[in-house]
Amino acid sequence: MEKIYGQFDLETIEKLADIIDSRELSEITITDGDKTITVKGKRYAAPPPAPAIIPMGALAAAPQPQAVPAESAPAPKAQAEAEGNIVKSPIVGTFYASPSPDKPPFVKVGDTVKKGDVIMIIESMKLMNEIQSEYDGTVERLLVSDGQSVEFDQPIMIIK
Repeated sequence: MEKIYGQFDLETIEKLADIIDSRELSEITITDGDKTITVKGKRYAAPPPAPAIIPMGALAAAPQPQAVPAESAPAPKAQAEAEGNIVKSPIVGTFYASPSPDKPPFVKVGDTVKKGDVIMIIESMKLMNEIQSEYDGTVERLLVSDGQSVEFDQPIMIIK
């Protein structure tokens, strides 16, 4: 349930905050009829870093957290591995299937991908991270929906 602040919903306020951050503004004011809202931000000492492009292979070499004890690990993981290569989220964030809402998805079920192809974006800390495929094959299944929050190491799709 989204809270309404006057005539402005939370999503509108969040978008204004994002504009302030991305353009390094001190404040922004909008008016809709007789309703006005001002959102104030802070000035940055240095410009924010450019978006990072993280190939999935680079993160695979990073140290992995300790595994869960065998008795609590579910058996479906072994079954999913038998179906194909599991593409997992390299970071915590929001999964996006396309570069923008008005563009087609990077991949869909049945598409053929090659190692190095961009297959999704994970937004994390306001950075759009293009994720590349580690595998050659065909997209067998998408396990999350567009705009869904994902955790580190969460299965995203299966490539056969």
